[in-house]
Parts: sequence; C-alpha cells; structure tokens
Amino acid sequence: MATPGDAVSVEEQIARWRSYLGRRQAIHSVDVAELEDHLREQIAVLADAGLAPDEAFLVAVKRMGKLDDLSREFAREHSERLWKQLVVVPSDSGEARARARTDAVVVFCLAVAVAVFIKVPALFGIQWDQEAGFYFYARNLSLFVLPLLTGYFAWKRRLDTKTLRWLAVAFVAAGVFANVYPFGPGGYTEALTALHLPIALWLVVGIAYAGGRWSQVGGRMDFIRFSGELFIYYVLIALGGAVLLAFMRMIFQAIGIDIEPFFQSWLLPCGAVGAVMVASWLVEAKQSVIENMAPVLTRLFSPLFAAVLVVFLGTSLWTGRGVDIEREVLIAFDLLLVVVLGLLLYSVSARDPQSPPGVFDVVQVVLVVSALLADAVALWAIAARITEFGFTPNRVAALGENVILLVNLAWSAVLYIRFLRGRGSFTGLERWQTNYLPVYAVWAAIVVIVFPPVFGYV
Repeated sequence: MATPGDAVSVEEQIARWRSYLGRRQAIHSVDVAELEDHLREQIAVLADAGLAPDEAFLVAVKRMGKLDDLSREFAREHSERLWKQLVVVPSDSGEARARARTDAVVVFCLAVAVAVFIKVPALFGIQWDQEAGFYFYARNLSLFVLPLLTGYFAWKRRLDTKTLRWLAVAFVAAGVFANVYPFGPGGYTEALTALHLPIALWLVVGIAYAGGRWSQVGGRMDFIRFSGELFIYYVLIALGGAVLLAFMRMIFQAIGIDIEPFFQSWLLPCGAVGAVMVASWLVEAKQSVIENMAPVLTRLFSPLFAAVLVVFLGTSLWTGRGVDIEREVLIAFDLLLVVVLGLLLYSVSARDPQSPPGVFDVVQVVLVVSALLADAVALWAIAARITEFGFTPNRVAALGENVILLVNLAWSAVLYIRFLRGRGSFTGLERWQTNYLPVYAVWAAIVVIVFPPVFGYV
C-alpha cells in the first residue's frame, strides 16, 4: 500500500510527461512547449471545477490525448501507474482521506435527509400507498431527491451565488407547477407531469454537476457519462437491496413476525430515494472503475438492438402492419428509442475521436438508421391517429417526443455517415449530441407547464 510520501507532485508528473514527449519530439515533430501550455490550462480549469491537482493532471492528460498522439501514447503506456496514483496514493494521503471522509459524511446526511423528507407528507395524512397520496408522490418524487442532489454537486463544485440562485428558482418553479393545477385523480396531464418533471429537472442537476463547464462540450459529456453510470450503480444497489429484503422477510417470518407493513411504509420509499444519493457518491468516488462498464455494455447491446430493429422493420414491411397506437405501446416504443439514443451517446462518449472508423461504427450507423426509420413509422401512426380521433395530451406529448428524437437521430445519422466516408470529424457528432440535451428538458418543461391548462386536468 502506498504511503503519503509516495505521492507524486503535479510538477513531477508534468516533468515526466514533458520528458516523454521530448524523447520522441524528433520522430513526431511536436511543439512540447505549446502542448505543455495546453496541459497546464486544462489542469487549471479542472482544479477550479473542484478536482484535486493530481486528479486534474490525469484527466487533462486524457483530454490532451484527443489532441495529439504522443499524449495518448503516454496515457496508454503509463495507465497502470497513473491509475495507482489516482486511486491508491490519494486515498492514503491525509488531505485526501479527510476529503473522502467529509464527502462520505455529507452524502450520508443528505441520504438521511432525503429519507426523512419522503416521509414528511405522512405527517399530514398523505400516504404513498393510498390513491390520493400515490398521485401526490408521483408528481413530486423528483422534488424530494433532486434538490438535495443538486445541492451536493453545488457544494462539491463550489458554484457561485448567481448560479445557485437560478438553480433554486428552477426547483421552486417546478414545485409550483407540480402542485398548483387542480388535477383530477388519475388524469392524463397529471401522469404526463409525473413523467416529464424529472426530465426537466435533470438538466438542472447537470448544470450543477458540470460546475461551470456546462457551456463546454466536455462538461456536458461528463454529465452524460455520470447519468449512465448512476443508472448502473442504482440498478446494482436496487438488486442487492431486493436480495437483502427477501432474506429479511424470510428470516423474520420464521419467527412469526410480518415485516411487510414496515417494508412498504419505510424501507421501500426511504431506501429508494436514499440510494440515489449513495449511488451518486459512488460514481463520484469510483469514476474510473465504472467507466469501463458502460462501453462494454454499449458494444454488447448495440448489435443486438440493431438486429431487433432491423427485424422489426422487415417484419412490419413484409406483413404490412402498422404500429398499434395504444398508450402502453407508445410508452414502450419511446423507451426503446431512448435506449437506442443512450447507446449512441455512450458509444460517442467512450470512443477516441482520433481513431479511424471501424466495424463498430458501421454497427452504430445501422442502429441509428434503423431507429430513425422505426421512429418515422411511429410518427406516421401517431399523426394518422390524431387526424382520425383528434388531439389528446398523450398523443401530442408522444408526437413532440418522437419529432425531437427524429431530428436528433436524423442529424446524428448524417454526421456519422460523413465520418465513415472521411468527410467529417467525430467531434462534430459529439458536439451535436451534447448541444441537443437542453431540447429534451425544454419539451419536458412545456409538457409540465402548458399541457394541463390547455388539455384540462382530467
């Protein structure tokens, strides 16, 4: 195990990097001094965003690898040593240990606070397992969790007062629009609000997570990675929690005690919201471990989803059958397209922009084009249903979401094909995907704010 004295200073790390480039300067004709200036600028930006100096160096070298081949070679050849510096040495240094303990204490307190907040409505007779309480929790669930998660990142990134003020305004406005409308029990617009409010507020979380880098492609792409990694961690925690609860139920039943009421009233709601904070902290603490999982999952499922969509389109064309536009079918179809978009986003985030096109890029183009055609089929069916039976909030919401997905997938396909043909860069596709993120949040906000008064509250 490393000791504090083993930690390598940033200047020593930069010296090793400079020495490595200097030895190979004659071969590659690089300007080491210019590259060092870029590297130091990246380190300064990352340090201002809240990273420790040694962590900032590692991330900066990785980013520099996208600009010059030698930095990429340096990161690859020194990956094992750099990994140990990031994970082992900082964890053993006094300052890093204190920082890690502080983070753990803060996250634990926030997880407890979220668990307490989710039970506060019960003091006023609002129970989540009753009909009226269920609808209340459905609309407001994200407001119990995301403000504290945003606060955690605001604290970590040391956001300025102006940004904090706008983030607070966004959550207050969300709380107002989620509760000011007189929704009828089980109304369509209420269900749409419950589905779309978390999407709109997730953009607010992203602004806090980026820590002043939201205007940069790298900052938004980091948030995309965080979102996927958070989902992976949350699913793992949920699966582990389900196994734990199953054993609890079994052993307590063996002594004649039924824990079902305690499970439904306390463990399930408190654990579900508290796990969001814990999973977020784990992603922050163990980023480099989980980052390797998402690309593997992307490479595994992209061909499978591409095959499913190609077979679906072929079957639909052969049989001449259209898409059944029922509510559940629309939701499932849109979720499928969102998953495809997620696979595309993760393949973009994990890929080296400087690498030449390969077989997996062809698979990605097949996936995007097939998803684009499937989206067009669904869009045509939705438009036909609206023409025949008129507008409803569900149909309009589905229409808008499919149009947004259609535009994203269409231009992504164009950019990807250009890249395959050598007529465009991969960074253009990366920039397009990150620039398009606010569109989803804006549409979700429109559904929450505009749909209830326009379509009614039932």
